[in-house]
Amino acid sequence: MSKDKNPEAKKKKNREIFGWCMFDFANSSYTTVIISVVYCEIFTRLVVPEEVGSDNPFRMGNTLWAFALAASYLFVVITGPIFGAITDYSSKKKLFLFLSYIGCVVATFLLYYVEPGMIWLGMVLIAFSNFFFASGENFASSFLPFLGSKEDLGKISGYAWGIGYFGGIGSVALATTLGDYTLDNFENLKLVGPYTAIFFLIAAIPTFLFLKEPHLPLGVSHKVNYFKIGKDRVVQTLKDASHFKDLMVYLVSLFFTMAALAIVISFAFIYGSQEIHIQSEHKQAMFIFIQIAAAIGALAFGVIQDSIGAKKTFNLTLVLWLVTCALIYFVHDLTTFANETLGKNWTVQWVFVFISSLAGMGLGSTQSASRALVGIFSPESKSGEFFGMWGLSGKIAAAAGLFLFGYIQTLMSLRNAFLVVAFFYFLSLLINFFVDEERGVEAANRFQEKT
Repeated sequence: MSKDKNPEAKKKKNREIFGWCMFDFANSSYTTVIISVVYCEIFTRLVVPEEVGSDNPFRMGNTLWAFALAASYLFVVITGPIFGAITDYSSKKKLFLFLSYIGCVVATFLLYYVEPGMIWLGMVLIAFSNFFFASGENFASSFLPFLGSKEDLGKISGYAWGIGYFGGIGSVALATTLGDYTLDNFENLKLVGPYTAIFFLIAAIPTFLFLKEPHLPLGVSHKVNYFKIGKDRVVQTLKDASHFKDLMVYLVSLFFTMAALAIVISFAFIYGSQEIHIQSEHKQAMFIFIQIAAAIGALAFGVIQDSIGAKKTFNLTLVLWLVTCALIYFVHDLTTFANETLGKNWTVQWVFVFISSLAGMGLGSTQSASRALVGIFSPESKSGEFFGMWGLSGKIAAAAGLFLFGYIQTLMSLRNAFLVVAFFYFLSLLINFFVDEERGVEAANRFQEKT
């Protein structure tokens, strides 16, 4: 009988992992199309009027874009740990995931009604849609410890991130049919909201069909005040921080990484357009290179992580980011040197596009490694809270990074403002040297044995 049961159990578990991975595939449509590639430029260039006579006529749009996203992350900071604790205590992870999914879909669809000059409506819808998206990331990630052994979490997380980037490719393929970023073409461009919302809506259906609710022995009566329980459990988790020293140190390190990532995700294509002056053909190639490199990075580093450990893998991704930041900052000098040395006639725009593939590999690998490292440091009974804390650290970082970057780029060139990204990665690398991965796993196992 055991031989019959094991293949069937494995089949069900693989189906559940597939359902979980499909949420990354689905929600990548939002972060890719709305935040990174398409709507970021529509908002900063068309919804917000240009500043005539300014050295950068889109500076105000950049600032308001950064502030809208930062505000949404601050709201996640307030709600994330509480919601995570509630989902642990009430076994309602799947319900909260579903509500965040529907909220993001609706708010994204409503971007259709934002016209040029409707700055406040655009900012509010971006803030709400990104709040639901970021909250959904936390809820989805809290399922990870239940999908396999701790030794397999890096691989499973890598699968999801890798599949997710192919979702980004599919959704942007729809968005690229909308035409040029001009006011004359705005009637077509505003369809990007409905297109993205419908893609997310349909692609996430397998998640809710196959992903199972983890039922822990923590269920309570529906008459209980979940918000009070959530708050109390988060307070207790913070009091227990001495038992999870390595997780706490890692979250500090992760703070600076996530601040840098938030800037890169929100401004990479804006930087390319405004500083490097890339055109539509460069953007298309850049997007494809980033998505493919990100998928490869997530999958490859997931395998590497299971071989050398999550901490070393995470540090490797930070080194990759530092090299990438240096290449981007000196891209003009690098292009001149390459052309003179190799006898080529490459343009700065195409060299920037090629360098962006390294950034793509960093995007996939860093986020996958960070999620898996939190997973192996998390006792199963507190996975929702710990991923809430992961979200807390990441979203505070994103808010702080975007606020700071939005302000700095009003004082200096966009190129120099981007130096803060390299500085954040360097700080994260230094702090992470104080994390002991084996000690962190042992602490999680000891806590779980006591519960």
